Amino acid sequence: MNTNPFQSRIIEFHILQSFPVTCLNRDDVGSPKSCSVGGTTRARVSSQCWKRQVRLAMHELGITHGARTKLISEMIASVCRDKGADTEQAKACGDKIEHIFIKKKEEKKPKKGKGTEVLEETAMDAAQEKTDTLLFLSPKEINILAEAFAKEDFNPDKVILQKDAKKQAKEMASLIGNVAEAVDALDIVLFGRMVAQAAELNVEAAASFAHAISTHKVNSEVEFFTAVDDLQTDQGAGHMGSLEFNSATYYRYISLDLGQLYQSLAGQNLSEAVEAFTKALFVAVPSARQTTMSGASPWEFAKVLVRKGQRLQVPFEAAVQAKDNSGFLQPSIQTLKTYLATKEKQHAPLFGKLGDYTYGEDENYSIGQLLEELKAHLEA
Repeated sequence: MNTNPFQSRIIEFHILQSFPVTCLNRDDVGSPKSCSVGGTTRARVSSQCWKRQVRLAMHELGITHGARTKLISEMIASVCRDKGADTEQAKACGDKIEHIFIKKKEEKKPKKGKGTEVLEETAMDAAQEKTDTLLFLSPKEINILAEAFAKEDFNPDKVILQKDAKKQAKEMASLIGNVAEAVDALDIVLFGRMVAQAAELNVEAAASFAHAISTHKVNSEVEFFTAVDDLQTDQGAGHMGSLEFNSATYYRYISLDLGQLYQSLAGQNLSEAVEAFTKALFVAVPSARQTTMSGASPWEFAKVLVRKGQRLQVPFEAAVQAKDNSGFLQPSIQTLKTYLATKEKQHAPLFGKLGDYTYGEDENYSIGQLLEELKAHLEA
């Protein structure tokens, strides 16, 4: 029997945000990221870029958050020390968990006449082994593992008994137990977690982010700059260089699966989660080149829908055109509203609309009001 009252219920954020002269998200050569949509080049900000800023913004809002790191050993060791372990014991416990996620290199067989050198090289490789896994753990999970070590006087071999790494990962998952009860970090719940070695620790993401794209055609431009040497006596620049930038009105699409959120939180604190997530969406801006090309533009317009059914993203397949020097925002708003209204008619009952809220048109309608109306939908 399905007891999830929010099954298939989603909150969709359709956001328009305009940025002048920025490089919000760079590619491998430092140029603003771009893509082709509908045969025209658009500016792009990757989903992972904006997701990280949202996650960091949530940290500043004071939520309980996880640590996503390769430095697994120190993360565990720190809590073990707090529970009474000495430095050596804490490191041994931390290393025990970290080594579960280190990919073992195949042993090199000594070549004829070069046995000593090859064995020394193999030993060096082993000493330099590091995990390539970014493990995402919540404070409660870290505490559970540290408590398990403490019960065995911080002897890690009495806690993790298996020799095979995959079996050790299973042991670790068993120690943590029910993920829905053990995970107290909202960012893990929202953005998900995959642990290849122990699928029991996987958490399905409640939030889904599309890459933000400009609603119109965009061409990057180049800024040539010089820097003056304060102590230089000769005339001329001490340094010269160039940076690429663009300006764009971006469409951002984010959906929040309330059913998944309810499941991952075991039905607890949904209102607080939706409030923190929405606030973070509102304030988060990518951090690239903020000191030289400040991008401090807030939401200009947002259509926020609460629905039951399949997710629906506006493609902006045809690039909008600026008319009469009016910019791209107003035609983007009109395109967005028209598309959603058309799809609502075409999908009919399958559109499943439960709530429809518009930010940016009524100056008296605030983010605070939007939050209260969204939270009202969580009264199951």
